[in-house]
Amino acid sequence: MSVQAAGVLRRLGRGTKPLDSALRRRIPSYAPLAYWPMEEGAEATQAYSPIAGVKPLQAKGFEWARNDTLPSSGPLPEVGSTGAPLPTLRGTVPPPAAALTEWSVYFLYRLDQPNATMRTFMRVLCTGTVAEWRILMSATGSRIQALDTEGALLVNNLIATGTDIFGTWVQLRFYVRQNGSSIEWRVDWSDLGGDRGGFGTTVTGTVGRPTAVATPPEGYTTDLNGLALGHISVWPVATTTAYERAMDAWIGETATARMLRLTTEERVPLALSAPSSVGEPVGSQGLKPLLDLVREAADADGGLLTEDQTSLRLLYRPRAALYSQEPALVLDYAGGEIAPPLEPVDDDEAVRNDVTVQREGGSSARAVLESGPLSVQAPPAGVGVYEDSATLSLASDDQAEPQAFWRMHLGTWDEPRYPAVTINLHKHPDLIPAVLALREGDVLRLTGMPTWLAPDDVDLMVRGFTETLLPRKWVITFDCVPAGPWQVGAVGDSVRGRVDVDEGGSTLALPATTTDTQLLVHTPAPGRAGALPWIASAGPAPTYPAEFPFDVRLGGETARVTACVPAAYDAFGRTVSNGWGVADCGFTWVGALGSDSDRAVSGGIATITLASVKDTARFQRIISQITDCEVLTRISVSQIATGSAIIPSVLLRYVDTDTFYRARVRFDLSGAMAAEVTRGYTQIGATTVLPFTYTAGAWVWVRARLTGHRVQVRVWPDGQQEPTVWHADQTITTDPIPVGQVGVTASTFGGNTNTNPQVRYDDFRVITPQLMTVQRSLNGIIKPHSAGTALSLANPPRLAL
Repeated sequence: MSVQAAGVLRRLGRGTKPLDSALRRRIPSYAPLAYWPMEEGAEATQAYSPIAGVKPLQAKGFEWARNDTLPSSGPLPEVGSTGAPLPTLRGTVPPPAAALTEWSVYFLYRLDQPNATMRTFMRVLCTGTVAEWRILMSATGSRIQALDTEGALLVNNLIATGTDIFGTWVQLRFYVRQNGSSIEWRVDWSDLGGDRGGFGTTVTGTVGRPTAVATPPEGYTTDLNGLALGHISVWPVATTTAYERAMDAWIGETATARMLRLTTEERVPLALSAPSSVGEPVGSQGLKPLLDLVREAADADGGLLTEDQTSLRLLYRPRAALYSQEPALVLDYAGGEIAPPLEPVDDDEAVRNDVTVQREGGSSARAVLESGPLSVQAPPAGVGVYEDSATLSLASDDQAEPQAFWRMHLGTWDEPRYPAVTINLHKHPDLIPAVLALREGDVLRLTGMPTWLAPDDVDLMVRGFTETLLPRKWVITFDCVPAGPWQVGAVGDSVRGRVDVDEGGSTLALPATTTDTQLLVHTPAPGRAGALPWIASAGPAPTYPAEFPFDVRLGGETARVTACVPAAYDAFGRTVSNGWGVADCGFTWVGALGSDSDRAVSGGIATITLASVKDTARFQRIISQITDCEVLTRISVSQIATGSAIIPSVLLRYVDTDTFYRARVRFDLSGAMAAEVTRGYTQIGATTVLPFTYTAGAWVWVRARLTGHRVQVRVWPDGQQEPTVWHADQTITTDPIPVGQVGVTASTFGGNTNTNPQVRYDDFRVITPQLMTVQRSLNGIIKPHSAGTALSLANPPRLAL
């Protein structure tokens, strides 16, 4: 016999009608004396009441089902030019079970063009001292009137309202309450945005009870054309919360809260795998079947709506509950726990690199992957355009953009798919408990993978499964997608709490053999004030030794970083004469030109004294074979220049005493300063006069960046904030130098008349490249890497939606 099983989702998806509007569903549950939604069809002549014992509201001359702009309601009637007689309505309120000491009337209205003449919007007929209450409004103010049985005015209060009670949907509440021998009354206006205002006072008498709500005797006049009305209710209390949240159709509640509220109201069991406070804020609750509303919320949140395998109920896993999971089941490929075939699929089925998200009833946003192997660029730079779009129930337009980028992220995950993972449970009964506990959204981890199939463990997210049960065979096949894109950043996590390298990425500055345990890594930072390289384990502050080790990926190989330091750094905390000795980083400073006696380190600074032939450049180099780099140091001079400038520099790509680049700082006459770039001794481009001056011994910071053959220089006084502009920015096109050493120089221009001027350096550091000490081939990949190979975190975090 063939048997087909079906669950809750199948039943809910068959033959269901749309749920009533948010207001129509909520208000009756609060037990009003009378209630008329007025959500009738276009040919209606009266308005039904869902409250037992309440007769229909009689209405004439309205244009029914005319206004559909209130998200919490079905279409409502409008006052229109329908000819004589003028539109009227009247609804009778049945007597309460007991005498009342307070009561209230609520209704919703909208009039986009305010009436200039004061008009009655609603009458409330009642017993007691007051026989009739009238609520009048206009563009210039509102009025509350109370008439006795003879028509005499007992109350005639003018209220200073403005036009903000027009042009939008407004809830009006009028209540009376017995207060000794007085009737306490009040009127309040509330719009959908939550703005509130009102006025009240007292009049001598007794409150009685409401008997009817009605329009003026003559009906609504033509200057109220376009007035929309609905959801009129009468209550045995002064105030009720029946309209709260329902009035704006629950906009802004979380997706999980909406699912739980609706399924509770409809008595459909639902289990959540996270608190109802977790989830995407969703838009207005529309007039749709229950399952459509639940799926709409799930789509906006991006989680998984399924059926519980152990109970007759729905199960929802919010998107946040799918993030960064530990594997629920680990399968060993080498141990035979995975049945063949296990075939990776590297196709374009899931690729979506151009995604538009439309907020239902609102604006849209678009996310496009512009670069990379799965970008919209034509092959081979990318894969071309793969478009996708979604219309989602979102609470605000601001949500559309991050939603689009999240969907683009899921659609551009560059990893082969393993769409099916099969387990023969009859051969591995030890796996049965874990397999039976597995649910959609859980993560599988495949270990022991051969290097030709996958060099690392493979994490997959289960989206469904098929099961075959025979007398001697029990086979389950999981439908899977990559779990990688769901691994998101988590503050404090030792792996997912790490931020990957900054924009521009990191690359090897020098080639690496299969056995090298130190890698020179360059991290450019185009457009930024300074490079943001990898954290350092030692060297100039700040350092973070406790954050080591961590894993990086380069050319398919995973390596473990146990230490990372600037390629060179020196705080000069030693005493040396006739040279600068060994720097803090362990490298030796090497000089050229001038005499050794010109150089010394003492008192925390390194000096070059220009004792003779001052215009001959003295070179100090510390590290060789550097291409691109960024250097930061402090410089000062012992005297204000006389005769001509003193010119310390940051030395870049030094090959010999004639072949180098310099980021040169001019300490000019009278305390003036300037910045320049040279190739050898030839200035490139113009001189930039700096916007500050110097004094003898005053320190300035110099940042020099070399990218390709572009040299950028920035200078600022010690103690001031680093500027965002580059004072000198020149690209060298004549006889460019491909690679060389890094260091500093000191000299003067010819004609300098200072006596033994001294150039001083401190806090020298090569910001990038950095020297990483690594353990190689953690994933079994053993290979050399060329200069320029990209390097990044092995497990980079992604920002969650």
